[in-house]
Formats: sequence, structure tokens, C-alpha cells
Amino acid sequence: MTITNESVFQIRVVLEGVEPSAWRRLLIPGAIDLAALHDILQRAMGWTDSHLHQFIAGEQRFGIPDPEFDDGTSDEVGVPIARFLIRAGDSLIYEYDFGDGWEHRIALEDVTDSDDRQDLPLCIGGAGACPPEDVGGIGGYEEFLAALDDPGHPDHDELAEWIDSDFDPERFDLEEVNRRLAGR
Repeated sequence: MTITNESVFQIRVVLEGVEPSAWRRLLIPGAIDLAALHDILQRAMGWTDSHLHQFIAGEQRFGIPDPEFDDGTSDEVGVPIARFLIRAGDSLIYEYDFGDGWEHRIALEDVTDSDDRQDLPLCIGGAGACPPEDVGGIGGYEEFLAALDDPGHPDHDELAEWIDSDFDPERFDLEEVNRRLAGR
């Protein structure tokens, strides 16, 4: 299939290394750039865009370059996702929060012609909650879940108060994700 400005990409985004699994299946415009994809991923996964990020495609890195520190990161603005996601199975990495090191694998599942949808991006499936910001990466998240699950754990009360709600790592609310994607 030829990718056009009207193409719709179905992608699966998996947060690597967390249990229970956290993933989203999204329909997105095929004509967007990496900067727009970053915004979509933040809303779909439930992150707060409080940290640096980058896309990794092979040896190439794209994000927001720091003019004072040339680390080889190219500007993500204007770089079309169709440069990397062409056929089903193609993938790239999205890393969020360099301190915690959250890696998301973005895999193209399908490309279709536009059906004149006005509601893109759209989440059509998923599972699991996004870990809280600043929890400390995979190891910190595992410790966090263990402490929350054990009322006798010395950090239980403090962590329960810190997240300010009943955190359920298996919670996935499709309607909530789509409200965030729609900017509501």
C-alpha cells in the first residue's frame, strides 16, 4: 500500500519491562511527525510530559536537541513517522524520562486509507496502567507495587498518599484514554 496524507496507521505501543503489561493500540494519522507522535503517546499512556524524551530508530535519535550539548540528537519536528513505519512489523523506540528510562516499543500493525474519521488519534485497545511519574524506573516501580500491596510495608502509607488515589496497575479505561487524546 502506498502511504499518503490520508493514510491511517494502526500502531501498538508497549511499555517495555513492566508487569502487569501496559500497552495501547492506537489509530493515528499517517502524515504526522515525531513531535505530534510524542504528544499522542504522552496522552495515550497517561504520562504528564514532565521529562525529556527521544525516539530511537536504529542508530538515529530524534527529540528536542539541546544547543548547549551536542549529543547527536536530531530535531523531531517535521520528521514524518512514515520515514520509519512503512510496513506491518516496522518499529521504533520511544524513550521517556531519561532518569527512569521508560522504553516504549512502537510497532506498526496496519496502514489503511482514511475513512474520513475526524476523531483521530483514537485508542481502540489496551491494558494496564502507566506507572506514576518519578517512581524510579522498572526497579522502582516493582518496589512501589510491592509496598502498595503490603499494608505492613514501612513505605505503604507514604506511597499511598503520594499517588493520591487507589492505584491499580491493571486498570485500563478506554474511554478515559480517548478523552485525553481528544484533549478533554
